[in-house]
Amino acid sequence: MTPEELKNRTKRFAIESIYLVRELNKSPEAWVVGKQFLRSATSVAANYRAACRARSDQEFAAKIGIVVEEADESAFWLEIMTEAEISTGEPAQKLEKEANELTAIMNATRHSVLKRLGRK
Repeated sequence: MTPEELKNRTKRFAIESIYLVRELNKSPEAWVVGKQFLRSATSVAANYRAACRARSDQEFAAKIGIVVEEADESAFWLEIMTEAEISTGEPAQKLEKEANELTAIMNATRHSVLKRLGRK
């Protein structure tokens, strides 16, 4: 997958996350969990774009590390939404799958760069 394709994929993840949060009920717990999820989900796209502008492999690896953390955090909040029955529909399930896939892709990318740099 090219960097441009990943930029589009992470942006689509952010947009779909916005749509999901808009549909949550207005309970206090849905608001808190939805807000936390939305922050991490939109951060995936923003930080991936920043990583693509890195000036060195070291900087790229560090910024991709942030993307990994944010994608994994997004998956966590989606798990909470499902298990707490805040959102149990297909959109949440699809987003959780995508968050896990993005986490794996970004983690593998980070490991490849670190290996090339002679780190593990």
